[in-house]
Amino acid sequence: MNKPKVGLALGSGGARGFAHLGVLKAFKEEDIPVDMIAGSSMGALAACLYGVGHNMEDLYKLSTAFRRKYYLDFTVPKMGFIAGKRIKQFVRLFTHNKNIEDLSIPIAVVATDLTKGERVIFTEGPIAEAVRASISIPGIFVPEKINGRLLVDGGVIDRVPVSVVEEMGADIVIGVDVAQVKQNAEISTVYDVIMQSIDILQKEIIRNRELSADFMIRPNVEQYSSRAFTNTEEIIAAGEEEAKKIIPSIKQSIEEWKGNKQ
Repeated sequence: MNKPKVGLALGSGGARGFAHLGVLKAFKEEDIPVDMIAGSSMGALAACLYGVGHNMEDLYKLSTAFRRKYYLDFTVPKMGFIAGKRIKQFVRLFTHNKNIEDLSIPIAVVATDLTKGERVIFTEGPIAEAVRASISIPGIFVPEKINGRLLVDGGVIDRVPVSVVEEMGADIVIGVDVAQVKQNAEISTVYDVIMQSIDILQKEIIRNRELSADFMIRPNVEQYSSRAFTNTEEIIAAGEEEAKKIIPSIKQSIEEWKGNKQ
């Protein structure tokens, strides 16, 4: 029987990106197929960990054990405070040093070319390098250099990469937007200033550019910090809860697609 290809666009949002795991868990439990994923920043990390084939229980354990100390390798601030070697090692370890083309489903990792102002999409090559580029928050992480290109966070140019999933051939596109501005956030460090500014900037970009996804999931994670890797279980639960609300509509859309193709 013909069935539609379902694609996910997992957005940036720092620690709030753990909500993507809740969405993936809900889809798995409800037998919603995920045929391809495009991810920006934290969405790229979640996509690749999922694509490696880790079961959801292992992903949950990994996410709740994740702490800032695992990636904070400070450097003399020339182009960023954090060198990013630790996070690259972390990604390499938990994706078994694989290439993107080796994953169980097609995955696209989105980054931003800082010098040309262009979107860069990785669909092959080392996962660790591509994800390291995609999570390079400007001013925080030293940019990643790949093939002579200076790359930063994919969320800078494409916060929820819906159009990338469309280009990958998805018939039904589902976006997950976790980048929300925390109201009355405590701002006490340069890191806080940069992260809060990016959250505000990205909110305005989305407001002025309507996303063309068939479904958009927006987990209620506004109260959680994008920069503090705490409350992980609650963030995952928020993703799962919001996904469950929209699953009946997704199932209906899948059935309607099948009916139209008969």
